[in-house]
Amino acid sequence: MRFSVVLSLVGAALATPVLEKRLDTSTHCGQWDTVTASPYSLLLDQWGLSDATSGSDCASITSLSGTTIAWTTTFDWVGGTSVKSFTDIELTSGVNVPLSSITSAPSTWKWSISSSGTVVADVAYDLFTSATSGGSNAYEIMIWLANYNSGPISYTYSSSGSAVAIKTGVSLAGYTWSLYYGSNGSNYVYSFLPSSTITSFSGDVNLFLKYLTSNGYISSSQYLTTAQAGVEATSGSATITTSAYSLVINS
Repeated sequence: MRFSVVLSLVGAALATPVLEKRLDTSTHCGQWDTVTASPYSLLLDQWGLSDATSGSDCASITSLSGTTIAWTTTFDWVGGTSVKSFTDIELTSGVNVPLSSITSAPSTWKWSISSSGTVVADVAYDLFTSATSGGSNAYEIMIWLANYNSGPISYTYSSSGSAVAIKTGVSLAGYTWSLYYGSNGSNYVYSFLPSSTITSFSGDVNLFLKYLTSNGYISSSQYLTTAQAGVEATSGSATITTSAYSLVINS
């Protein structure tokens, strides 16, 4: 009798289908909403919301295949001069490793923008490093693909108010960049800005990290703790559609 019961239970278990977690493709607009889509998370980081007179920022994942994700974000911010939101895709695997141990970080990012009126925003990778694994941020490294009437953090500005680069003509990943340096009040910031907008990027993000370590800007013993890519919005109305994004940290 007991043997028969065991067999029945085993048979029932084998017959029970394994339910896969369905991809959340719904639209999210909350100030701190997070959507998990392994190996990524979609983050709605509206940290500057209080500076806006009115507005909103919404985003949704549209597809995920392996390490390639597609997503869209729409913002409409009015008032204020500071950043309102950074809606981004964050890599959740392969991070918290020393920069010296990273062998490559291949990435693809194909995106487009639809906007109306004047927009103040940027489209960029946003990386953070720390002296220890999972520790407090020491450096922020931004790799801008587009600059819409915005500007990088800098210690030095020209008489016209434009940020002054500490290095120009930097050739990395098939493009030419200017490097800026400053502080956001919490950590130091290095920003790579391209000579023109890049809507289809394919390259090794580790090249930017290697450039900083090999030129003495950052120690190679720093840990890469955060790897994000998204839209930093200050004002205006726009929809940014990413048709394909991927980032893998190899170490």
